[in-house]
Amino acid sequence: MNTNKLGFTLIELLVVVAILGIIATLGINAYSGYVAGTKKQSAKNVMQQISLGQSEYVSQNGEYYYTNKSTGECGPTSSTSNLLEQNLLGNSDSINEEMGYELCTHQDNSKTKFKVVAKQNNGKCVLRMNEFGAITEKKASDC
Repeated sequence: MNTNKLGFTLIELLVVVAILGIIATLGINAYSGYVAGTKKQSAKNVMQQISLGQSEYVSQNGEYYYTNKSTGECGPTSSTSNLLEQNLLGNSDSINEEMGYELCTHQDNSKTKFKVVAKQNNGKCVLRMNEFGAITEKKASDC
């Protein structure tokens, strides 16, 4: 008996759909990693801008700017980020929701140095920069 196939079988269609699903999953994961890396790099760039702003602030006021002068400590929030934009970044909108990080500054015990802290909005990644511009990651596996 001679039969001519003119279409695809159900199995062939299921295999094609499964392969497309695997390719789509790989693409989404790669894109998500790219977006997270871009946001982290944006936070690092803003931290460098804050460092430059600190240089200008200390030359004008004789001291570094801290987001919480009473304790010298900081917990990054939207209000501390807004204060940094106003006082060190010339009212720019550098620290925004799309970046995914909040920032603050604090002083060391000698009150002659500053640190910049950036915390990811979901709390997994914390970046710290000292007055020399060296940036460290609290949990490299989560960043």
